[in-house]
Amino acid sequence: MSTTTDNGTDSGTESGTAGGWAGGADGAAPGLAERVEAWRAVAARTGAADREAAEAGVRLAYQRAGLPEPERIVWAGSPREAIRLLRGAPQGLFGPEARGESVRDAVRSAPWAAARARLHERLGPRAWSHRWSETGGLLWEGTRQLADRVRAGLIESLASSRKEEAAVRLLLLDAVLGQHDAAWLCAFDGEESAPLEGVAAVARAAGWWWPYERLAIVCERPVELHRDEAGRLDRGDGPALAFPDGFALHAWRGMPVPGEFLTELGSLTPERIRGEENAELRRVMLEFYGYERYLAESGAQPVHRDETGVLWRIPLSFDEDVVMVQVVNSTPEPDGTSRTYWLRVPPSTRTAKQGVAWTFGLEEEAYVPVRQT
Repeated sequence: MSTTTDNGTDSGTESGTAGGWAGGADGAAPGLAERVEAWRAVAARTGAADREAAEAGVRLAYQRAGLPEPERIVWAGSPREAIRLLRGAPQGLFGPEARGESVRDAVRSAPWAAARARLHERLGPRAWSHRWSETGGLLWEGTRQLADRVRAGLIESLASSRKEEAAVRLLLLDAVLGQHDAAWLCAFDGEESAPLEGVAAVARAAGWWWPYERLAIVCERPVELHRDEAGRLDRGDGPALAFPDGFALHAWRGMPVPGEFLTELGSLTPERIRGEENAELRRVMLEFYGYERYLAESGAQPVHRDETGVLWRIPLSFDEDVVMVQVVNSTPEPDGTSRTYWLRVPPSTRTAKQGVAWTFGLEEEAYVPVRQT
């Protein structure tokens, strides 16, 4: 497994005061590329929140929205703890009467819409589209995936019935995503967006937060974040995303998996892989175990050979066959050896050449390489 780990441990102290969110370290406004990288780091940052900066940002967000500051700012170890607090006894310290109505639209949605409208009017549709593609668009997919996985994990962790799921989803609508709002905050950075200064300050200093009339709940950032080269949550020996209170998500190359499933990967056998009834988990097992190793240890036999390579087929119960083409690189490595590659091809593949041709988007008859490298 090739995994990169995002574990920046600074606490967001570079945000300084809640205002002046477009300035660089020397006070000069950075260029678009620098802003993108700065907000990319915000989205991936782990470690303890800068609580002082975050609370200042919360108060500023309320001020910019024309609202009284919240009477209380409460910290939670994760979004899960925040929702648990909000779902506690209705008449408790966090119940609807104690917290008041959600003010998310006032502190986040309305300023966002106004900033977008101003920028769209100033730049025009084409230039606005270009601006988005050069800033927030570069971060959107990664932050959206993270936020979606957290939402799904919260529902799975907190809801055991449709009624409970509906209640959790309603509370999720009140959340401001903090660091995971980095994409659109990046797009507006450097503009005259005073109403967004508070929201940006919280994003730099903390995780998700819930703003209500009399109460704001602010969450710590994750303590661990592990992703693959494609930006997907990915870890084979522990949680891919973990918060300080124990809320965690496990994933293999973006696919959610149970935590206990990962502990089993180190002791896999071909028999155990064949016996797994869940097709998605069985594919994870095969990827972790290695197709070549599985073929060798399961006694698989090649089904076709030709000048391009060897075709192998792995029959799987309750799932389509896994079909692989074994090819040898015709260009020797520096040490004189020739490297073997395994190409996953469609189950309908009948010859090695057909499989190799498919990897180039060609039919078997059209695959006539002049020279192999």
